[in-house]
Amino acid sequence: MIQASAPGKLYIAGEYAVLEPGHPALIVALDQFITVTLKEAKKQGSICSSYSNGISIPWTRKNGKFCIDERENPFSYITKSVSIVEQYLQELNYDLKYFDLTVESELDNKDGRKYGLGSSGAVTIATIKAMLTFYNIQYTAELLYKLAAITHLSLNSNGSFGDLAASSYEGWVAYSCFNREWALDYMTHNNFSISQMVTEKWPQLMIQQLSAPKDLRLLIGWTGSPASTTFLVDQINDEQNDMNGFYKQFLIDSRACVNQLIQAFKDDNIPMIQECIRSNRELLQSLAKISGVDIETQALTDLCTSAEKANGAAKSSGAGGGDCGIVLFNQQDEILPMINEWRQHDIVNLPLQVYRNKNTNHQPIIWEEEA
Repeated sequence: MIQASAPGKLYIAGEYAVLEPGHPALIVALDQFITVTLKEAKKQGSICSSYSNGISIPWTRKNGKFCIDERENPFSYITKSVSIVEQYLQELNYDLKYFDLTVESELDNKDGRKYGLGSSGAVTIATIKAMLTFYNIQYTAELLYKLAAITHLSLNSNGSFGDLAASSYEGWVAYSCFNREWALDYMTHNNFSISQMVTEKWPQLMIQQLSAPKDLRLLIGWTGSPASTTFLVDQINDEQNDMNGFYKQFLIDSRACVNQLIQAFKDDNIPMIQECIRSNRELLQSLAKISGVDIETQALTDLCTSAEKANGAAKSSGAGGGDCGIVLFNQQDEILPMINEWRQHDIVNLPLQVYRNKNTNHQPIIWEEEA
C-alpha cells in the first residue's frame, strides 16, 4: 500500500497578475493535506473519496487507456492525473497495473465547505506522487509540478498553476507562470510526448523556495463564504479590454511590488514585507473598483481593518470574493484583540502553519530574464 500527501496553499501576494507569464506571486504551503492511498488491484480498479460521498467508483482500461464512466465521475482532477501519469509511464515502457485509490482531505471544514486552500492542486499533486511511488519512480518537485500543470491544462484550467507550485515545492514559494501559449502549442503536436515535455525548459516559468524571517508570523482568517476562483478570473478576463489601459499598468505595478516583496524576504526585512503586502492590497482594491469584480468582500475588509489596528499587514488571499484573508505580523505583536474582533464578525482564525519538509531542498527554476 502506498500513501502520498500534498499540502494546501494560500496566495500571499501577486493575485491576478500572476495569470500573465513572467509576473510573480508569493504563495505559501500550509500544514493541511490531501492524502492519496493506492493499493494494487487485479482486473479493475476503484476510486473513493469524500468527493463521491465515500462511494467507491470502478474504473478499467480500454485499448490500454484509463477509462471511467463519466456519468459517475465526480473527481475530474484525480482521473485526469491518472490518465496523464499513465501516458507518461507508457512512454517510459512501464507495464500498467490496476489499483484502488482512496482520497482523504483536510482542506474542508466539518460541514464539507472548502477553506479555499487549493484542494484541486493538492489532490493533483498527491495523486501524481502516489502513482510515481507505486511504480518506484524517483521524482523531483519540478517533475510533480510539470505533470500536474499538463493535467490542469488538459482540463482547460484558467488558473496560474501557482497552487501546483506550492503543493509540490512547499514552504514559501516565489512563482511566475510559464507561457501558456507555448505549452498548449506543444501539447497539440501529433507526436506530443509528456516524457519529452517535462524535460524541456518552460518559457518564463520561475519557482523558488524562500526562507521567511524568523520573527515573521502568518495568520489566516476564514470568512466562511466560499468563492469560485474560476468564475472570478473569468470576470477579470472579460473586463480587461474595457479598463482603458489600467490593466497593463496594474501588471507593471504588481510585478514591481512582488519583486520588492521577494527581495524583502531575502533581506529578512519584516517592515518592508508588511509595506509590500499593504501596497498589493491597494492594487487589488483598485482592480476591483475599475473592473466591478468583488475581490475584497465586506468580511475581508473587516478582517483587514482589525488586523491593521493590531499592527498587522493584511489583504485578501487568492481571487478574493470570500474564502480567506492573510495577515503578516512581527512575532512580538499582540494578536488577541484582532482575533476577538474577528470572532465578532464571524471570521474564523485558522490554526495553520507554514509547511515545508526540512529534509527536502528543491532545485529552483529561474527564468533567464529574472536570473
